[in-house]
Amino acid sequence: MSEELLSHLKNSTSILLESNYDPEILKYSSYPYILKQRISGDNGHLSNLMAGKTLANLYNSGLKDALLVHLSKESNFPELAYETVYNEISNCKDFCLNVAPRDNPSKLFEVI
Repeated sequence: MSEELLSHLKNSTSILLESNYDPEILKYSSYPYILKQRISGDNGHLSNLMAGKTLANLYNSGLKDALLVHLSKESNFPELAYETVYNEISNCKDFCLNVAPRDNPSKLFEVI
């Protein structure tokens, strides 16, 4: 997550944010080494931890709701993504965190 992108997201109240992988699960996944490097590289996907740090950073500019999306079936679990991100934002009061299901529609959200 770059400072430039963070600056564009500041003052958002709601966000859909990728929480694609867990580094330990990715390490032992069946993906080829080159794909693992691309996923975890600087221009790759967001890990659960980076998603949590991003949300904690944005909370200070008014973020109140987040929906975690684009979770890898190969290197992540919804419960793990939620727990990892929640641990990073646990000090954020009145924050609503949800995880989008992989295989069916999520509940409806109202964005104001």
